[in-house]
Amino acid sequence: MVLSIGIQEVCRKPHPLLVGKRLGLLVNQASTDTSFVHSRDLLNAAYPGQLICLFSPQHGFFSEKQDNMIESDHGTDTETGLPVYSLYGETRKPSRSMLGSIDTLLVDLPDVGTRVYTFIWTVIHCLEAAVDAGIEVVVLDRPNPIGGHLVEGNVLRSACSSFVGRCAIPMRHGLTMGELALYCNRALDINADLAVVPMKNWRRSMLFPETALPWVFPSPNMPSFLTALVYPGQVIWEGTNISEGRGTTLPFELVGAPFWEHRRILDVLAGQDLPGCVLRPVRFEPTSGKWMKEICTGFHIHVTDAGEFRPYRTSLALFQAIYTLYPEQFAYKSPPYEYEFERLPMDLIIGDQQVRIALEQGVPVAELEQQWQPELEEYQRQRRTVLLYE
Repeated sequence: MVLSIGIQEVCRKPHPLLVGKRLGLLVNQASTDTSFVHSRDLLNAAYPGQLICLFSPQHGFFSEKQDNMIESDHGTDTETGLPVYSLYGETRKPSRSMLGSIDTLLVDLPDVGTRVYTFIWTVIHCLEAAVDAGIEVVVLDRPNPIGGHLVEGNVLRSACSSFVGRCAIPMRHGLTMGELALYCNRALDINADLAVVPMKNWRRSMLFPETALPWVFPSPNMPSFLTALVYPGQVIWEGTNISEGRGTTLPFELVGAPFWEHRRILDVLAGQDLPGCVLRPVRFEPTSGKWMKEICTGFHIHVTDAGEFRPYRTSLALFQAIYTLYPEQFAYKSPPYEYEFERLPMDLIIGDQQVRIALEQGVPVAELEQQWQPELEEYQRQRRTVLLYE
């Protein structure tokens, strides 16, 4: 059975949620169908004259902006002549004037299955703005590339709420963009007029290669499915002075710093249950970002069994080893981070200050996972109420 994503479903035949409506569309360059045709072009063909404006998330319409807090300006789409409103610039929430000319805001953004990826929080801002503007929001659903069946990590604490997490969900949430919008719309009491156009023939156990969809990078440092697979763990290094591989051809798959030592680190990790992966010793030299033009000693994380691999566990165990071995050289990144100017970025990324403190104190990651289980089970129970796919 051929997978059909939300944008293809609404363009296959006239859809009652779109017919006769003035439409806005939140997208970036990765918003394409299986033949690489962009969603704005599909909508213009299927609903001529109805598409009024475009919106873009972090990294810009063409996913060209490299890092956090690098903003995009409003502009004009050269292909269609439509205005493009940046939701990662002077504002991260659409204004009433931006929404004033439309009846329905369509969302056709990919997600990568990790809480800190900001696209979902842009969608949540849009839901809040839609309530104020009195318009409806329709999410055109896409696959969770790292599967809709695996959930991992601690649940976000409200004290760590930010633009990298606004709702009490774990790091690897196991939902599609549409399901996640439904979950947050209810959990955050937004109560927007929200609908989801589901995919056809997607199964929760599917990893992205099984979908037969093309991978179009949704952000500059998300070049492949393998990047997304390690990202739920490797993103933690953004809160430190450790290179997460930015400035190399393998962002997030590579991790290291000039002061690391392969054997010492591997000896500390020996005996820990880190299934489905190999930490292969490497050296690399970033061309930008942390440790630019310096040789970093570190690891290339090779995923050997995606079903068994636990990215968050793996990266937390590696972090704990580094914190223990290199107390003088290791450092946390100082604010700002994603427009938070006071709180420690690492706490915002992990989503719980107490987890960070416990790791510093040497509490084993396996013990922390046991402590998270009750809240994770409650999340799983709540999550079942929004699942659109078996």
